[in-house]
Amino acid sequence: MSPELLYLSNADIQRLQISPPEAREAVLAAFCDNAAGRNIGLPKSFINIGPDSWLLSMSSASEARGIATVKMVAIVPVEGKTRSRVNGLVCVSDYKTGLPVAVLDGNSITLIRTAATSAAAAVYLAPEAPATIGLIGCGLQALSHLDAFVDLFPSLRRIYLLSRSVRSAERIASAASEKQLDPIIVNDPDELLSESEIVVSTVPSSPGLKPFLNARSLPSSSFVSAVDGGRSWRSETLTAFDRVVTDTLKQSVSPVDASERPVESVKYQDDLVHLAASSSRPRAPIRALFGFRGFVISDLALAELAIRKARSLGIGTVLPR
Repeated sequence: MSPELLYLSNADIQRLQISPPEAREAVLAAFCDNAAGRNIGLPKSFINIGPDSWLLSMSSASEARGIATVKMVAIVPVEGKTRSRVNGLVCVSDYKTGLPVAVLDGNSITLIRTAATSAAAAVYLAPEAPATIGLIGCGLQALSHLDAFVDLFPSLRRIYLLSRSVRSAERIASAASEKQLDPIIVNDPDELLSESEIVVSTVPSSPGLKPFLNARSLPSSSFVSAVDGGRSWRSETLTAFDRVVTDTLKQSVSPVDASERPVESVKYQDDLVHLAASSSRPRAPIRALFGFRGFVISDLALAELAIRKARSLGIGTVLPR
């Protein structure tokens, strides 16, 4: 590792043009490494700093990749569009010397690794050739997941969109059209669920949020990535899933409700650590839920990939120490 401190801004990481296959394979490799004991990631720690406001920290280290990372995230409500509600940084050190080697914009890394993690789980849990996908919530995560799933499943032909903001839904619809998908904006969540073989829910937490998604409306062969941890799903319907999986059982035992409390109706049965190590796929058509809040080894994987590409392409700012 170079002794210089490399800073990669949001714009720098976008310039790297990390492709969906690159991101997905990096995440899968990290989960395989974790299963084999070649990396370690600690569960998130939380500090409440005000109403609906949190500081999160996550640590990971990989001797195989030669780095250790600490990711810090602040979640603070915002009125209007003056800033993002979620902001963070990823700090990277050399594994052997402990010297800081890079600081990366956490928002862009989070977008890429979250969609890559959803896609990595879909490799093992989703129908083999889905034709339809539904996105519930049409923010930046929806755009990132659109890229990830169109790459993973060239069979996709239609996309259903549900959003509180018509403008956001129209923006995703435009992006989907450019990818040769037929976009359909809906107001009825059951219509979206009943028509979608792949569903991604990215509903943010908010005061007064009431779960509104009914898992019983899904096709018998379908895959859900609950990026929101499950808060948008009616907990009494989660028993409709045949398999309920998370990224790591060391961090989560069950999906969460709208108040961020673990639901009592179902427990996670397996995790991506085990799936990535076993390479097994279900044989019969199933409804599968992948509910997750993000495991820091995914951030480590994307940070290592970003630093490697940045050094190769000469992207980023070198800072004195």
